[in-house]
Amino acid sequence: MITTLGEAFDAGWRLRVYCRDGKRDHGKSTRECRSSLAADIETLLRTRGRAFPISSLETRMKCPRCGSRRVSIAFEVPRSGMSASA
Repeated sequence: MITTLGEAFDAGWRLRVYCRDGKRDHGKSTRECRSSLAADIETLLRTRGRAFPISSLETRMKCPRCGSRRVSIAFEVPRSGMSASA
């Protein structure tokens, strides 16, 4: 089972970040953010390190469009038969 960024990179996994920041009403009208981003795992390796647990990654990311910390991550696993359990 793959548990670190280094293992995910070695296995050829790709990472996608989705904003979960829903519509908010703080006295004015705001639009719901539905941004998504293909994140660069190589950059994450340089900033977080190979041993960084992928289970903690969601708490360290934020939406590049609205700045919200409410994001979800999804790994795209190559068709080599490995499962995407993170």
